[in-house]
Formats: sequence, C-alpha cells, structure tokens
Amino acid sequence: MAAIFMAFRKDDSDDFDIARREVLLRRIGHEILLQSGDSTSRVLPVIKMAENEYQIRFENELTFQTDSLVNTTQRLLAKDPFANDYVVNVLNCGNSSIAYGYAISKNKKDDIVACIGRTQPKACYMINIKFKPNSITTARNKYFLGGLSLLAFVGFVFLRSVKPKSDLPKDDHNQIFTFGSVVFDAQKRQLLINKETIDLTGTETRLLLIFALSPNKTIERSRLQKELWEDEGVIVGRSLDMFISKLRKKLELDPNSNIVVIRNKGYKLEVSS
Repeated sequence: MAAIFMAFRKDDSDDFDIARREVLLRRIGHEILLQSGDSTSRVLPVIKMAENEYQIRFENELTFQTDSLVNTTQRLLAKDPFANDYVVNVLNCGNSSIAYGYAISKNKKDDIVACIGRTQPKACYMINIKFKPNSITTARNKYFLGGLSLLAFVGFVFLRSVKPKSDLPKDDHNQIFTFGSVVFDAQKRQLLINKETIDLTGTETRLLLIFALSPNKTIERSRLQKELWEDEGVIVGRSLDMFISKLRKKLELDPNSNIVVIRNKGYKLEVSS
C-alpha cells in the first residue's frame, strides 16, 4: 500500500508535466493556423489517444509549409524536458491517410525529415504526435508494479462481479446482419466477405453493430463515444478515428460497403446495392 501511495504522489507531478505538454501542443496548433493566414478559427481540444500519443485538430481547413511545421514543433517542444524523441504525422480528416510525416530524435543524426519547402494544399488535417516513452510514466509504473501483488486477489474478486466491457447488448449479440456482400455475425465477432472470414475485436464488433443497426444513416460522433465507452464508466482516452480506420480496412473486400465521414457530425455506414 505504501508503494501505491507513492505512485499517487508521483501522479501529481506527472499530471502537471502532461498538462504543460498539452498546452504546448495547443500552441503548436495556434502557430500553424497563423502561418496558414488564419487568426480567427479555433484549435479544437487536444485528444490524448494513448499514453504517449496526442492529436491536434482544427475547426477549419488549413494549409501548411512542411519546413515551417518542422521548425515550429521543434522550437516549442524544446520547452518540454521529456520530448526528446517523437514522430509527427499529419493526417487527412476524411480517411486518416498520412499527408506528411517526420521523426525527431535527441540524437540529431537520427532525425528523419523529408519534403522540406513544400506547401501542402488547403484541406482538413489532424496532427498526431507520438512521444517515445520516458520518465513521465516509467517511474510511476515502477511504483504500481510494486503494489500490484497486494491488490491481485481483491481485483480478481471484484472483476468477477463486473460485466466484461466487451459484452454486446443482450438484444443484439446473437443477430446476423447482411449488408452489401458482407455477412456480420455479432456473436462470433466475425465478418464473412466473398467467402473470406475476418475476425473482429470486441470494440470493433460493438462499433460495427451500431452501424449495422442503422445502415445509410448518420451516427453522431458523441453517440458512438458514449455507447462504446462512457456508458460503462470508462474515460474515453482512445481515438474513435483509429477504430473507424480499422473497420474500414476490414470492409475493403466489399466495394459496396464503407464507413464514411459526415463532416462536423459523425459517421455513416454507406451501403450501395
């Protein structure tokens, strides 16, 4: 219990470092907008996609110069003592494809930077920045590992009484859906497309189930986040876009079925006959 107490003491310092990092990321978004000639639209809230990965989003479309983006991130992240190594990817909003990317290392000879001096066309972009794991989290993790053995039995008893997060709604878990050339078995967590079987994760299954119940209808982003995570008391720290992208890839075998982005609203399972 002392180890766990020390871990939470460490959390206070870590939370400050993480909050400061998120302010720097918003500043990066602000300066990129200014360089694009936009001094009025907003930088949307920074999303923490994973333990060391963040996403900067924008209210409106923008353009950027690759060398300006590289210089801006390097200059501002130099103020973060833990941001020695990181990878930056600029994604297209519509399909999460990479429009531009580069890697910065503490050892400058390991930097990977290409296409300097080119101006990217005006479009909707998201900037993903992934940091190499460092002391913000490693010290805290050591304390937690020291106390895990003390909590193992209590955790086992508690989890036996909690419904697994991957459970599907009772009324729909045994249904089989057909759309386009796809046969979706929610209970088995499988897709059958042109005689090829594709396995799904629990989260992918629950996400596709929402779309399958309302094909060709727009599903609001807030509803997807709420039904996937918030209703079960779990804080949404992962990117919905990541799961959408994975589902799109698994549906590629059927040209008549695709999950499309509805700008400023959400997503839609578009099925053509």
